[in-house]
Amino acid sequence: MKIGFDHEKYLEEQSKYILERVNNHDKLYIEFGGKLLGDLHAKRVLPGFDENAKIKVLNKLKDKIEVIICVYAGDIERNKIRGDFGITYDMDVFRLIDDLRENDLKVNSVVITRYEDRPSTELFITRLERRGIKVYKHFATKGYPSDVDTIVSDEGYGKNAYIETTKPIVVVTAPGPGSGKLATCLSQLYHEYKRGKDVGYSKFETFPVWNVPLKHPLNIAYEAATVDLNDVNMIDPFHLEEYGEIAVNYNRDIEAFPLLKRIIEKITGKKSIYQSPTDMGVNRVGFGITDDEVVRKASEQEIIRRYFKTGCDYKKGNTDLETFKRSEFIMHSLGLKEEDRKVVIFARKKLELLNEEKSDKQKTVSAIAFEMPDGKIITGKKSSLMDAPSAAILNSLKYLSNFDDELLLISPTILEPIIKLKEKTLKNRHIPLDCEEILIALSITAATNPMAEVALSKLSQLEGVQAHSTHILGRNDEQYLRKLGIDVTSDQVFPTENLYYNQ
Repeated sequence: MKIGFDHEKYLEEQSKYILERVNNHDKLYIEFGGKLLGDLHAKRVLPGFDENAKIKVLNKLKDKIEVIICVYAGDIERNKIRGDFGITYDMDVFRLIDDLRENDLKVNSVVITRYEDRPSTELFITRLERRGIKVYKHFATKGYPSDVDTIVSDEGYGKNAYIETTKPIVVVTAPGPGSGKLATCLSQLYHEYKRGKDVGYSKFETFPVWNVPLKHPLNIAYEAATVDLNDVNMIDPFHLEEYGEIAVNYNRDIEAFPLLKRIIEKITGKKSIYQSPTDMGVNRVGFGITDDEVVRKASEQEIIRRYFKTGCDYKKGNTDLETFKRSEFIMHSLGLKEEDRKVVIFARKKLELLNEEKSDKQKTVSAIAFEMPDGKIITGKKSSLMDAPSAAILNSLKYLSNFDDELLLISPTILEPIIKLKEKTLKNRHIPLDCEEILIALSITAATNPMAEVALSKLSQLEGVQAHSTHILGRNDEQYLRKLGIDVTSDQVFPTENLYYNQ
C-alpha cells in the first residue's frame, strides 16, 4: 500500500494544539467527534493513519487527562447497534471503559443524557455502579434551543448534576453521534463558572478536513460515511467573514454555531474567543497529508465501499431508501461506479463461471474475491464443507505460503466431526463452516501438521486485503473478516430466500 499520511507529524501537531487550548484556561472540556479507538474510516482514507491515533494523542497527555463517557438513554432503550462492531451502545460503553483503562487513561464517569426512568436504562446504571463506575443523570435541557436565558439557568443546565473533575483536560466521548457530548460539556461549563473557575470548550475533530477543498474526495468520503445523519459539507461562512479564509465544516456545526456562541457567552459573561465553528475544532489532520493523489484514490475507494454498505443496510431494513439514494448520488457525483472497486468484477465473474457449470436447481449460493496486497486475486466459493469467505481465507493462506492450490490444509478427519456436531447434535441448518470455525480447525491441524502451521503464521498478512462477496454475508463472517483487517463489501443480494435461517 502506498502511504499518503505522516502519522508521527499528526500526533505532534495535534498534541501541541490541544495544550495551547488548555493554556488559555484553568480547565478544558474537549468534545471528541468520531471514534476514539479503531477509526477504520480514517485509516482507509488516509493511508498511513493509525486507527488508534486519537488514543495515542491522549496517551502523550495522559497525566493531564480524564474521560467522561456519554450515552443517550433512548439509544439504550432501543438497543441501538454500533455497526462497525455489531454491539449495542451500552455494551460499547463497557468496551470503551476497558480500552481506556488498558491505555492507562482515567475514566471519570458515565453520563446518561436525556435521562428517563426506563427499565433498560436503570439496569445499565445498576451494572455500572456495581462495578464501581460513577454514573450521572442529565436531563433534556429546558428551553433548548431558543430560550438562552432558561438554558443557562438553574432550570436548564443547572438541573444537571455537577461532575467532579480534577484534571486540566476533560475528554468527553461517546459510542456514537447524538449521545449528548456537547450538552454535557456546556452543562459542565455552567457549573464550573458558577464555582468561579475559568474553563474552556473545544472539539477534537478529524472530518471534514477544514483546510482541504470542499469537493476533495477526502471530504466527500466523510459525507458518504455519515449519509444516515444527512451531514453535508459546507464552506464555513463565519470563518470566511471573520478571517477571509476558506474553511470546510459541516451543516450541523454551522447551523448550531450562532446559538452555541450565545450560550457560551451567556455562561462566561464575556465575548467568545471563537468566531467560527472551525475555530472551535482542534484539527491538524490536513497537515499530515504527504501525498494528495494517494489520499484521493483511497477516498474514492471508501466512497464505493460506503455505497455497498448502505445498499446492504437498506436491503436488511436497517436504513431507508432516501439514505441509500443519497449514498448512490455521492458515488455518482465523482463519476465512480461499482466496478471501480476491482474485486467486484472478479467476484461476480467467479459466480458467473460457477453457475455456467450447474443447472438452475444447483446454482452456487455465493462467491467471494480477495485482492491481495500484491494485486493477486484469490477467490472462494461456498461448498458443502465451508462457506465462501472461509474458502477464500484458506486459498489466500496457501498463496502466501507458496503452497499448491490443490493442497488440503485441513484434514477431513478434523472437518467431519465438526460438521457432524453442527448437523446432528446442534441441529444447525447452516452446515458449511464459517470463518471462525475454519480458523479453529486450522489451528487444531497446525498442532500436528507443519504446513498448516506455516499457513496459520501468514494470517496477519491478510490485513489490508480488499474483498467483495456476491451475497450479503452473515454477521459472524463479516465480523471475523473485519478482525483480520480485511475490507469487505457485498452485493445487495441475500444468499437464500429464508427469513431467519438466512445463511
